[in-house]
Amino acid sequence: MNSMSKGYYNDDYDHHRKDDCECVSCRKEKEPKCKLCPTIIKCGCPSATTLPPATLAGTTFPLASLNLNTSCLCNPTVKLEFASNLVALVAFTGSINFQVFKICRGQTTPVPVGPAWTFQLVALLASQTFTFFVCDSDSCFDECCTYSVVATVTSAATVGTLSINNATLSAIATCGSGSCNC
Repeated sequence: MNSMSKGYYNDDYDHHRKDDCECVSCRKEKEPKCKLCPTIIKCGCPSATTLPPATLAGTTFPLASLNLNTSCLCNPTVKLEFASNLVALVAFTGSINFQVFKICRGQTTPVPVGPAWTFQLVALLASQTFTFFVCDSDSCFDECCTYSVVATVTSAATVGTLSINNATLSAIATCGSGSCNC
């Protein structure tokens, strides 16, 4: 579609206006007149981390993060997706937990989101993809949160070297319910 396409520009409908935000319109009226809820899609930047040989249990490695502003969503629900490529540079054996955490406005301590995902490797000599998703519906409107994925070694010690490549966190966020009661 280009600027010459029929219906490309319409003065009557500007989906970026502040007063079209569902939360704003819902909070202003006793009898809410719901509008379509916006959807936010956000992708973080890929990163890479290498776990050296003989890494001890409890050692953590930040893998990926992104900031997400849900201020225009009523009772937001966020689906977070993590993907990576695990590459053994030298035969790797060990167990690693992957966990999503969030820090929102006014918080100082990261809060876990969903379960920890355990990946147990026994003599990995090649590469393998690792991906998971979790949902966060424990947020309030008018929040900006930083979500991050942290890897924690859970085996006594690792053997070999593991590279976690193209670690990427992405999010899809929308209103959590069909009602407009914020």
